[in-house]
Amino acid sequence: MKLNRIGRVSMALAASVALGLGMTACGGGTIGFMWVTGTTSTATMASSIVGYKIDNFTGNLTNIPKSPFNSVGVNPGVPIVRTGGRYVYVVNKGTFQADGTSNRDGNISEFLVGGDGTLTFEENYSTPAGTPVWAAIDNSGTYLYVLDSLAPDGTSYATNKQGDVTVFSIAGDTGRLSIVTNQQVKDANDININFFPVGQTPSMMRVQASSCLFILDKNTPQDAHNTYVFPYQIAGGGQLTTTVSGNIFTGAKNFSSITNGSASSLYLTEIGPTDASGNATGAGQIYAYNVGTNCALNAVVNSPFNNVATARNPVWTLTEGRNGKFVYVLNQSNNDASQPNSSISAFSIDANGNLTPLAGQNNPFAVGSGPTCMVEDPTNKYLYTSNADGTVTGLALNLSDGSLGPLQHGSNFTAVTHASCLAVSGATS
Repeated sequence: MKLNRIGRVSMALAASVALGLGMTACGGGTIGFMWVTGTTSTATMASSIVGYKIDNFTGNLTNIPKSPFNSVGVNPGVPIVRTGGRYVYVVNKGTFQADGTSNRDGNISEFLVGGDGTLTFEENYSTPAGTPVWAAIDNSGTYLYVLDSLAPDGTSYATNKQGDVTVFSIAGDTGRLSIVTNQQVKDANDININFFPVGQTPSMMRVQASSCLFILDKNTPQDAHNTYVFPYQIAGGGQLTTTVSGNIFTGAKNFSSITNGSASSLYLTEIGPTDASGNATGAGQIYAYNVGTNCALNAVVNSPFNNVATARNPVWTLTEGRNGKFVYVLNQSNNDASQPNSSISAFSIDANGNLTPLAGQNNPFAVGSGPTCMVEDPTNKYLYTSNADGTVTGLALNLSDGSLGPLQHGSNFTAVTHASCLAVSGATS
């Protein structure tokens, strides 16, 4: 069969696209990209971003060309993928003094994503405080929210040990960031400040349905470790406004993470009581909430839910994105030598939002040592964790019963020496 010129060009174009996505005549193909941040040395905090292609049929990871990439900053933490996958932003936490005080030299690096997942550095941005620890993005990809552990030096907020959120607007054509001025609060000179204050010792935050921003704060005077959620409503022009509910206290003493569930739910993990050395003495709990009017959190009736009994130190939750029927909790340790030291606890969700541990399926499921973050691939078939031991663990997700199993060709992949966190293009959690 002969092809006309248009047909030949079309076939060539299709082949080019397939090559860019990693497809071959034997099947497979790339369903997304993954980027894992971390450091190569605890002494220098030298930065690294390892990139992978995710295989459609197996979930296995192969290195992106030119990987690893420099984060163009020190001590990289959470990476954020902009809606559409064209840009990635990496939080570089900067350096710290011996007492843990930030040197205020952290920044945000912007990267352009190539057709093969390659990252090209575009520009660095600084928050007014220079103490970034976390970031989140709204669903439209219009605003990037960066959480600072301490507010700008010389302000009353810094004196009170409070943190802040810097809001950046994102240029649609270039991904460039511009700081949004706080239109509601002025300084002593009657000038609008360029940040939004939060509580003491903030560590993590989540955007919920593009209408609420929830910040996890640890109020720690005299090591009381009272933790609470600080809610902001997301208003027009990137403005954040305080809500009627104000600070949300739950009675929990040691929250470790805050994560979205469905479009209207939120989960928090609590480590629970610790001994004199800071080691967890129990399995911890999962607090489940529905998000209400004015960003109020309405507890699911039977919340909090106990973690799997052998688990310790829960640090992350993830709801599978296709059916929303299962919740997975990432645990850093356990108290049973016969169980995996680091693991994922699996729970089913009933119609009322109650969590029940999966029974009879090797729950919890083993992952690498010291897991830090967890994501689902864009097709909701695989889960991945970044681990402090320098690896990524990949697991196949069975959507019929919620169980997790090994990938076809091995589930452990070498990443960066001290992995901090990870993100995937497409569906992220």
